[in-house]
Order: sequence, then structure tokens, then C-alpha cells
Amino acid sequence: MAIDIVKAADLKRAKDWRVILYSKPGVGKTSSVKFMRGRTLVLDLDDSSRVLAGQPNIDVVKFDRVHPEEFWIDFLKQAKELTAGYDNLVVDNVTSFERDWFVEKGRNSKNGISNEIQDYGQWTNYFARIMTSIYMLNNVNILTTAWETQQQITTDEGQTFNQYAPAIRDSVRDGLLGLADVVGRMVVNPKTGGRGVILQGSDGIYAKNRLDNRTLVSIEDLFKFGSEKHDVPTPPVPNGTGEQDPAKSGDRPQSGTNS
Repeated sequence: MAIDIVKAADLKRAKDWRVILYSKPGVGKTSSVKFMRGRTLVLDLDDSSRVLAGQPNIDVVKFDRVHPEEFWIDFLKQAKELTAGYDNLVVDNVTSFERDWFVEKGRNSKNGISNEIQDYGQWTNYFARIMTSIYMLNNVNILTTAWETQQQITTDEGQTFNQYAPAIRDSVRDGLLGLADVVGRMVVNPKTGGRGVILQGSDGIYAKNRLDNRTLVSIEDLFKFGSEKHDVPTPPVPNGTGEQDPAKSGDRPQSGTNS
């Protein structure tokens, strides 16, 4: 087998990106798809695609929530052909998929309700295979959405924090986050109602951005990776509370990269 060597100078950082966007339900993750450039195929895992009604460049694949395993077998077999001609693929949302999978496993258990011990180990391998197969697709950007949860983390100094992160089981979360170029927490400014995305991680929020130097961005500008304006750091916009307002800082990128 021939081994390919690619010059780093020829790599395109903003091509075929992998982004994870998470938030509380109802904040607008699915609606954010409207701001993606080019043609988009949405894999609707939680029946929320109706908010995209009337969008001319978006098509939807409906997920079979009653027979999730059978659906994924067919989808992955056809994924390359299904995504041909599209610029973006959206997997919306994996938290709902996880819950549906465990519900279906519970129906097939001995008592018809509870999950069995082997289900949890099976989920770890199953989810990893699915997402790895999706992320290996070429010539398409991939957005994955999830609800948010709080996980407990301990710093090197021994301090313990509750950190916001995508709501999927611990056994698969780190693997998925490691595959992504960008992980952002979507929030709403309570004063303005504007929606923005936090792209810089902290003890309280899991986030990262290895595509450009933005740390806060409005949802309208989130997917504009590679724009020249993102290479020039400018001051943040205060929201009146002493904090930066991500819903207003899409045109005012912050210096520094969180990778």
C-alpha cells in the first residue's frame, strides 16, 4: 500500500471541517443550519427539522426512531452517495439518538423496560463506529448538534468544577470531542435575545477552536471559517455586565486559539 505525504503548506484548514454545537433544548441549534453556506443535508434525529421549512438549499433525511440500528446500517452504506453534491452534512442531534437507542434496547430486554448491563458496553463501540464512519466522509463539512449537560472535572490543582459539555454518555464523549475541529456552546444573551457561540474553553465550559482565532462569535457568523476578517484581533464587545457578549462579537474576533 502506497503511503501519501502531503505538504502542510497545501493543507486547507477551513475545508471539510468538523463542528460540534451544543446548548439547552430550544436555543436554536437546528435553526443555525440556515447560516451554513452552500447545499446542506440534514440527518434529522429528533424531528426538529420543521424549523427549516422553506429553506431552498436544505434537504432532510428523516431518522427512523423506532428502528435506529436498521436505519444506521442503511445510511452508512449509502452515506457517500447521499452526501455527494452537498457542501454540508448535519447530524441533529446525537443526544436524542442516544436516548432513542437505549429506549429501544430496553424494549427488547427481559422485562421490556430496563436496560441490561451489556447495553452500555455495546453503546460505546456502536456510537464510536457510527461517528467515526461519518467523520471519515470526504468533501463535506459536518455539523453535529447535542443538548448540554454538566460534567464534574478536577483540575491539576485538585479543584473540582461543574463544566458544561455535550450531553452524551461519558464513555463516548471524549472520543467524539477529540474528532472535532470546533466545539462550541450556544447561548442566548438575556438582555438582547441575540444568539452566540462560545468557542474558548474554561473550567466551566468545554469548547475549542482550531480553525481560526475566534473565541466568541454570533451564530450568524459561526460557519464563516477562513474569512480574512478572523485573522485580525479586535477588542471584545461588553454586554453591560462585565462579560463579553458572544451574540454581538461575530464581527469582533478575539485573539488567541484554543485547540
